[in-house]
Amino acid sequence: MAQGSTKTAIVTGAASGIGLATAKSLQASGYRVFGTSRKATTDTGGGIRMLVCDVTDEASVADMVEAVFGETGRVDLLVNNAGFGISGPAEETSVAQAQAMFDVNLFGVIRTTQAVLPLMRAQKGGRIVNVSSVQGFIPAPYMALYGASKHAVEGYSESLDHEVRGQGIRVVLVEPAFTRTAFDQNLVRSDKPLDIYEADRAGRASFLLDVMKTADTPEVVAKVIVNAATAPKPKRRYAAGPKARQVSLLRRFVPANAFDKAFRNEMRLPPIA
Repeated sequence: MAQGSTKTAIVTGAASGIGLATAKSLQASGYRVFGTSRKATTDTGGGIRMLVCDVTDEASVADMVEAVFGETGRVDLLVNNAGFGISGPAEETSVAQAQAMFDVNLFGVIRTTQAVLPLMRAQKGGRIVNVSSVQGFIPAPYMALYGASKHAVEGYSESLDHEVRGQGIRVVLVEPAFTRTAFDQNLVRSDKPLDIYEADRAGRASFLLDVMKTADTPEVVAKVIVNAATAPKPKRRYAAGPKARQVSLLRRFVPANAFDKAFRNEMRLPPIA
């Protein structure tokens, strides 16, 4: 196939979970897909190329994008999926630990986006799909810093979309709820635990075990990402999965006090008079 005759997609954090499912779904939809991971990994099969890219390293990002462009002559789609979470009360998380997470979840998105924008502008079109979370628009108790990073991604994405829309480029958000991946198993624990939160920590662990039993599969989220990537007139944000859609509707239409009460009940937090 001639260079440039097929749309090219980059998916960060594609070694497993939502990223891998997305890479496979995009490939099945006709894209030439390049997945990235922080460490070297074998190609996933089906024509998906895996490249090493550390999104916290600007040179690594530049090298990755240059390699993709060198092979294909274009970048039509960027899916920013790489990220990780910190689990624990906000007070227990050091600023240094929070900065490390923001360096991936927010600044990693900014680095990869800035690397592809000139290419998309030159080809007069492109799309960037940023994987956020329902915790990007609702509270995230015991994952406050993770939620803050996703709130930041949402603000960045909406603002950037207005800036580049006139160049034929769109920036959209996909917001999953809990998803059956290794994400919860790979959560980084707060680095300065306090005794006062010990019972809360145990309750949070029990909640996660239960909620993951009915969580969406990565393929559910991947289907929404493909839709967001290919829609001729994309929406600004896409809730991924039934639970995410429910939460999004409740957040938009339920009065604040009622939402707060229902949210605390859902999260198994004690009622406050």
